[in-house]
Amino acid sequence: MADSISATSHEPPVPLGPATAPVGKVGSLALGLLGLQHVLVMYAGAVAVPLIVGRALKLAPEQVAMLVSADLFACGIATLIQSWGLPGIGIRMPVMMGVTFASVTPMIAMGTNPDLGLAVIYGSVIVAGLFGLLVAPLIGRLLPLFPPVVTGTIILVIGVSLMKVGVNWAAGGVGNPNYGAPVFLGISAFVLLVIMAITRYGTGFVSSASVLIGIVVGMVVAGLFGLVDLSRVASAPWFDVVRPFAFGWPAFDPVSAVTLCIVMIVVMIESTGMFLALSEITADPVDEARLTKGLRADGLGTLIGGIFNTFPYTSFSQNIGLVGVTGVRSRFVTVAGGAIMLVLGLIPKLAALVEAVPQCVLGGAGLVMFGMVAATGARILGAVDFARNRNNLFVVAISVGFGMIPLVAPNFFKQMPHALHPLLESGILLSALAAVFLNLFFNGLGNTADAREQAMRQAQAAEAH
Repeated sequence: MADSISATSHEPPVPLGPATAPVGKVGSLALGLLGLQHVLVMYAGAVAVPLIVGRALKLAPEQVAMLVSADLFACGIATLIQSWGLPGIGIRMPVMMGVTFASVTPMIAMGTNPDLGLAVIYGSVIVAGLFGLLVAPLIGRLLPLFPPVVTGTIILVIGVSLMKVGVNWAAGGVGNPNYGAPVFLGISAFVLLVIMAITRYGTGFVSSASVLIGIVVGMVVAGLFGLVDLSRVASAPWFDVVRPFAFGWPAFDPVSAVTLCIVMIVVMIESTGMFLALSEITADPVDEARLTKGLRADGLGTLIGGIFNTFPYTSFSQNIGLVGVTGVRSRFVTVAGGAIMLVLGLIPKLAALVEAVPQCVLGGAGLVMFGMVAATGARILGAVDFARNRNNLFVVAISVGFGMIPLVAPNFFKQMPHALHPLLESGILLSALAAVFLNLFFNGLGNTADAREQAMRQAQAAEAH
């Protein structure tokens, strides 16, 4: 693949849409438009995690807006590192980076624990980033521990666990005195219908950005009902820098740090599959050395996230799908997208506008976003052989059961040592640990070559969503 770009290219601009032929050089105007398209496709998912965590921790609206700005800023830096590359770091392929949903549940468990809080979240994110940098060369050897029956189960539980957030958003948000009011439910349902209609009848970019468009339309409707408060948008400055450690110095808790290190392993296994799938799409080979550079970028991006008040980062599958849709394989398109994200993170008015979106609007979008995560897990499990290997049924059944414990019985582990609560209160981590050990018990350890092929197939399944 020729992934160099000429800013002064005289080639005609590349049209936005599925009919675009693969290209290596992109005109400067098309470069900006294609980069913006990548940003818009991932934007709703990119800002979801700071909104979820900030509101779960009951932070002030200004602080939630700060989380959004920090997230966009760090998204931009992580994307530039991954796509442009640094010495020994970055896969130098068209990859957009964003906060992983896998970290949400354990971080909320930490943040809502009165003995831990936001400082421990950031300390654990920093440790997880350093851990990711150190273990990147070893991840290929860990692939046999994460066949589709394991990763499909984990991703399914991630989606199901997050659905609780989406459902509460749809009802107006936990703590809202009018929780469940018909107007909230109606607006959520309207947003959901808009997203479904755009997905069904839209094409190309419009269909890919259906969630973002649904949120914008829903916010307009919510404004007609007097549910949108733009006062903080008006008072927010147009420009401000994102300061490191804006919420104070990080604190470190061993169990919390180990918890996010486990999340980091899952994230890097997922990234491995994404990189292999992208290699197929772009016809650009990825060897072990290059894969390690890409995984190091995950670790460095997560470390930067902890320093700049945000969370663990991974490659976004919907953007990898967009590479296949547009046919544009130049990494400089996502470099442009990363630069746009970085600039957006320096505009507090934009973050305040995101924070002003009513929770009922986010509810309709959340049901789609989190449901698609669960559906991706189900799709991966669809490729698992349950007919000839009934042991796989036990792996999935028991692991999902473990993952549901914190969701259906929040006090189940109440009598356990307090230090273990961040681990025990995360259904995702319980499910991940159970799935890995059960698969080893029932199926044994596979080989690396098969694991790489399986990882690529499951990434292609995720990208299809």
